[in-house]
Amino acid sequence: MSTQQLQRGLKSRHLTMIAIGGSIGTGLFLASGGSIHSAGPGGALLAYIAISFMVYFLMTSLGEMAAYMPVPGSFSTYATRFVDPSLGFALGWNYWYNWAITIAVELSAAALIMKYWLPDVPGIVWSALFLALMLGLNLLSVKSFGESEYWFAMIKVVTIIVFIVIGLLMIFGIMGGQAVGFSNFTKGDAPFSGGFMAMVGVFMIAGFSFQGTELVGVAAGESQNPARNVPRAIRQIFWRILLFYILAILIIGLLVPYDNPNLVSGDITDIAISPFTIVFENAGFAFAASVMNAVILTSVLSAGNSGMYASTRMLWNLAKEGKAPKWLTKVARNGVPIYALMVTTLVGGVAFLSSLFGDGAVYIWLLNASGMSGFIAWLGIAISHYRFRKAYLLQGRSLADLPYRAKWFPFGPIFAFILCCIVIIGQNYGAFLGENIDWYGVLVSYVGVPLFLVLWLGYKWNKKTKLVPLDKVDFSVKE
Repeated sequence: MSTQQLQRGLKSRHLTMIAIGGSIGTGLFLASGGSIHSAGPGGALLAYIAISFMVYFLMTSLGEMAAYMPVPGSFSTYATRFVDPSLGFALGWNYWYNWAITIAVELSAAALIMKYWLPDVPGIVWSALFLALMLGLNLLSVKSFGESEYWFAMIKVVTIIVFIVIGLLMIFGIMGGQAVGFSNFTKGDAPFSGGFMAMVGVFMIAGFSFQGTELVGVAAGESQNPARNVPRAIRQIFWRILLFYILAILIIGLLVPYDNPNLVSGDITDIAISPFTIVFENAGFAFAASVMNAVILTSVLSAGNSGMYASTRMLWNLAKEGKAPKWLTKVARNGVPIYALMVTTLVGGVAFLSSLFGDGAVYIWLLNASGMSGFIAWLGIAISHYRFRKAYLLQGRSLADLPYRAKWFPFGPIFAFILCCIVIIGQNYGAFLGENIDWYGVLVSYVGVPLFLVLWLGYKWNKKTKLVPLDKVDFSVKE
């Protein structure tokens, strides 16, 4: 085993759970309540369904490329090969930065959650312990990491399944008192209480909720038999996440009135406002808040764990392609890119510490800068797949030879690209609606876009890169 290579230790079930672990978290357990409150149960449901279609096409696009060319750099490598090396450079650094900052977000959240049980212990103690735990799990072999992530994600999956079963029993009056049926859905001006613009706002929130599904593309580079396992994971991931999100939001909308004041907050410091907690307590489970607190804690740790893994692999791949310092390519005996992991951990830790000094302004700007990174990565996937398929056919290759073929081409990547652009542009549409444009709000919300453009155009100007001609696209699969 070369000291420069990773190990293929991830099984199909690991791939599926890594993506589920990255995408099901506080967005569903906490923010879903606020979505229903602002847009009504019908508005929230429609917004999540629309985003689900976009994610479906992005996942099938990524699946086609990842099954054919399973590399740890994923869409950064695909953009380099199929579009322009400068786009690959910008996407890679953008994605690494996004997940490195996400580690800091999860550390802050975990410390707040622990205050529920141990309010007198300083938050920084918990954050340091959880950072050490994430680092420890990532220092293990990739197979061990995959196994830990599998069980982290399994806790969330079981919780949602139990929630759906209990929710259905309550809707029909088998549990928790009288049957509620559709009464909360038709109450007052529900189901679309907030109007069209409120639904657009939820559309943006839903986009953030689904981020993390693309982790399967990064993990494909360390998958056993990727030609078989990646397509299987892609099919399972989308339908499971769709089922969990759409069914859970439908049940919350049916069981909890949209004007319930507890749905407004979505603040992680008050677990009582989780719509999951509200439903479980209404069903008669007195310990619901404690259980949901524990579930949300594992959810936060799972997201941080996955984020550390993804950003480490992206940084290692950038170094391997000459887009980051060469010493970051060092791989330990167990196949872990050790230096890339240490740098990522350090950056995540420093970002977290920035939240503790002064008024936390640096931390807020770091968060805002990373806010759009996931959507930008999705744009990169759509563009890369469109050119991948065009170049593949132009060079006389047969679609029958692809391990996995995305349906609805070219509609899929074009639809995903347009919808993704709408989500990015509409991030803070409210800043443009007043008598005077809120320029500070615009800057805070959209700062991630100019940062990405600086990376892209700066590399392009420095290296004089050009759009790769379709007939010159390199389809060779290199380890």
